[in-house]
Amino acid sequence: MGLKIKDVEVSSLSPMMQHYVKTKNENKDCILFYRLGDFYEMFFEDAEAVSKELELTLTGKDCGLKERAPMCGVPFHAADTYINRLVERGYKVAICEQVEDPKTAKGMVKREVVRVVTPGTNLNTQALDETKNNYIMAIVYLSNRYGIAIADVTTGDFMVTEVEKSRTLLDEIYKFSPAEIICNESFYMSGVDLEELKNRLHICMNPLEGWYFDDELCVRTIKEHFHVSALEGLGLKDFACATIAAGALLTYLLETQKTPLDHLRAIMPYATERYMIIDSSTRRNLELTEALREKVKRGSLLWVLDKTKTAMGARMLRSFIEQPLIDEHAINDRLDAIEEINKREMDREEIREYLNPIYDLERLVGKISYQSANPRDLIAFKSSISMLPYIKGLIKEFKSEEMQSIYENMDDLQDLFELLNASIIEEPPLAMKEGGIIKDGYHEQVDNFRQAKTKGKTWLAELEASEREKTGIRTLKIKYNKVFGYYLEVTNSFKDMVPDYYTRKQTLTNAERYITPRLKELEDMILGAEDKLYALEYEIFSGIRNKIFQEVERVQRTAKAIARLDSYLSLALVASRNNYVRPKINTRGIIDIKNGRHPVVEQMIPNDMFIPNDTYLDNAKNRVSVITGPNMAGKSTYMRQTALIVLMAQIGSFVPAEKANIGIADRIFTRVGASDDLASGQSTFMVEMTEVANILRNATSKSLLILDEIGRGTSTFDGLSIAWAVIEYISNTKVLGAKTLFATHYHELTELEGKLSGVNNYCIAVKERGDDIVFLRKIVKGGADKSYGIQVAKLAGVPDVVIERAKELVEELSDADITATVKDIALERKKGKTKAKSQVHLDEVDLEQISLFDTVKDGDVLEELKNIDVSNLTPIDALNTIYKLQNKLKNRW
Repeated sequence: MGLKIKDVEVSSLSPMMQHYVKTKNENKDCILFYRLGDFYEMFFEDAEAVSKELELTLTGKDCGLKERAPMCGVPFHAADTYINRLVERGYKVAICEQVEDPKTAKGMVKREVVRVVTPGTNLNTQALDETKNNYIMAIVYLSNRYGIAIADVTTGDFMVTEVEKSRTLLDEIYKFSPAEIICNESFYMSGVDLEELKNRLHICMNPLEGWYFDDELCVRTIKEHFHVSALEGLGLKDFACATIAAGALLTYLLETQKTPLDHLRAIMPYATERYMIIDSSTRRNLELTEALREKVKRGSLLWVLDKTKTAMGARMLRSFIEQPLIDEHAINDRLDAIEEINKREMDREEIREYLNPIYDLERLVGKISYQSANPRDLIAFKSSISMLPYIKGLIKEFKSEEMQSIYENMDDLQDLFELLNASIIEEPPLAMKEGGIIKDGYHEQVDNFRQAKTKGKTWLAELEASEREKTGIRTLKIKYNKVFGYYLEVTNSFKDMVPDYYTRKQTLTNAERYITPRLKELEDMILGAEDKLYALEYEIFSGIRNKIFQEVERVQRTAKAIARLDSYLSLALVASRNNYVRPKINTRGIIDIKNGRHPVVEQMIPNDMFIPNDTYLDNAKNRVSVITGPNMAGKSTYMRQTALIVLMAQIGSFVPAEKANIGIADRIFTRVGASDDLASGQSTFMVEMTEVANILRNATSKSLLILDEIGRGTSTFDGLSIAWAVIEYISNTKVLGAKTLFATHYHELTELEGKLSGVNNYCIAVKERGDDIVFLRKIVKGGADKSYGIQVAKLAGVPDVVIERAKELVEELSDADITATVKDIALERKKGKTKAKSQVHLDEVDLEQISLFDTVKDGDVLEELKNIDVSNLTPIDALNTIYKLQNKLKNRW
């Protein structure tokens, strides 16, 4: 390791390096990009870290010490690329810029940190996914309550809420997927698994000092920013904890961005109860925004529904999917809009054409706010708003509430279009300070400077010819040098003919040099005309940019209207193309789907080969559907499609079905498959049980539960016992009574139909052809009497010798079929002879009461059973042991 700042005697450093060390000490948690000429340089520990992270050459710099300071650098014009790479890896980068012109600086050029770039405040649109918000979240933990503030500095979105449970907090974190979280130190002691957030979600965690969360400071910061005298006007009266989070977030943003953040014009308080709650497992299992395996958009629900034309629309549609509604009126408002759009198909397609040229207005206005928007950004802004009058004209005649709301909130912004159309050339350069921005005729002085730059030689030639003619001096010439500028040179033989208005400037051996008022005027115009032109053009451009910023609220409101319109058009187009239907929405808890289809799977199966299925659930006799059948038959697809159809209906989308009546669900839970979480030391079964525990503790009677293969990760009896107890718990209306699809390979559980209220059996239809099976992919009433595991293994390509041996073992074990045992238990339960220890807690499941030796009279059998090492038995060993003991008992009697 090289020289460290803490080991440096600052007084021994050169003045420039002293300033570097001072600036670095003020930004200790950042990588400091220090501007030196055409490079940003890093020194000491920063240089070593950056050279390693970015694979840059590490050099050294003499700075007044015996040992050279480690140094590396990047060109200033390419700095964004390097900054983005560092920020993506969780670093914060402080940009120390030259804030005065080196040409006019006296002594060392003045430098200041002009901005701190963090994962949650990165403004570089090229480094961000335009279809996703880049959120920063502030969390404050006070008095067993969490205050949450969320902002996207690129779009101006700003929201706050409060929650009481850490599980609800995690739901919000998974919903927004922030790039960065700032928090108070108490949050670290709240019990939330921070390593999970850091490692699995790749969230940068930044605990802040206590003063950021001072009540008075936070309230004052919010009032000053939003120019209000009381928080009630912002809707924060009942959000005391969230107010502190919002104030801390604003303080942090002001500190890092070094700008007033005037584009954060509104703050939106919301209650988590306004939306369907979807936990992280459900988001992952239902593949809402990314496929489970590849982590890409293709194969997700978003991939199917997103046919938006604008980045704003794509972000809003994603938010629809991540936050389904639970208000019946709001859902129907969206459905009304989609229905009306599809009744006017020609208008739909024409509007989509007009949306094509519209750039990301939200992020453009963010750049304008930061004064980083360049001339090309303003041309993109102009071309975008040029479409607005045509769009407004088309949606004016729409009658649905949502479409009328969009019309009323959409400003055509024609005053801004006319300003830009008159001032900025159509294809301006990227650079802002090198001229070529302002149109001819817009500003008289710009025209004069531009003429001086391009026509200067012509003017001089015309003046030279004119003076020759007036004076008769044939050898008169206009010349130039850097010392005297422009001058008229007359040889000595003609100096007697020089007129009075010539002023002598220099005498040579054989000539005299003169200046005239007109030549002086031309000199002033020509010399420095380029610099003056560039400076004036930049000044005018900045003024135009500021005029646009003065209308930021109009632009943001219009951008949101465009986003909503684009989202509805996308949902309407998908509904039309894929033959979706409008769902009826009810609050009676009925889910009635006729010929439902999985929206994603049907897109991946060619030639309309997807087999549709019905679903019926309610709060009475059809609460729990126990679904049996072999692997690969389509149980998981069927259950997921039901969950997705309900979710789609609640985002206000049409659904893939022949007919659908959807009862509003407050939550959807899924437990579909599991894999070992080796990173946190959890086995498949532990992951499964953790998810089951979460569901049973947080579901309500209004929730929809999708449970697949509960209990598969442990021994047969344990797994069956747990599955049984879970169904009992869920079906009990006094405890939970949630609508549930429960897929299982324990076909013994089909005995619960008729024994437990609200439980019904369904299975996947299978056609047998000798030893082979054909999956019909159809859900039918009734339960499967076997699992077809060997046939599925054969289809999967397991070697024949293994298949044949498996068949032999099945026959040997058939006498030990535990179905009879389960039937007995169910029968005893119905007669009231078997008392359950608990129907509530999984750790006290009923089947623990099963005793295989109530009638045992042979001490040898009992002794043998006592000596069995249960912990080392495999499921097949357990069944063989039970079979052997059973035979011994049968032989004794």
